[in-house]
Amino acid sequence: MSCKPVCKLCDRLVISRAVTFTGGNLVINLPAGNYRNGCKYCIVVAQAIPLATTINAPVVVTIGTGAQQYPLTNRCCAQLTACAIRTRTRYATVVSTSGTGGTFKLLGNACPCPTNNLASINGTAPAAPTEPTA
Repeated sequence: MSCKPVCKLCDRLVISRAVTFTGGNLVINLPAGNYRNGCKYCIVVAQAIPLATTINAPVVVTIGTGAQQYPLTNRCCAQLTACAIRTRTRYATVVSTSGTGGTFKLLGNACPCPTNNLASINGTAPAAPTEPTA
């Protein structure tokens, strides 16, 4: 299948204006505008993730010159962390507002994050990792 040489982009394709690591958060700044409740927006993270960003930094969205930060959550409403975000990647989201703010919620899965989760729990403390023997 070949690429079309010319095609129209969706009106709700939003390309980030900046990506910064500020106050312990990974901040994705979107162009100024009104992002409507219940509407789908495809956000493209166009800039590089700052090198100083920690992998567990919460991801938030700002709009234009506004200082309000809106969380970027996964489809189960858990806050995304920086390890789930990739540059030059499109994220399908839906805006969900409340009386005091809002959130951008992913419609699909984010990039897989590294995790140290236990395979299971059984009521006892996990065993400490053993050192390899030579």
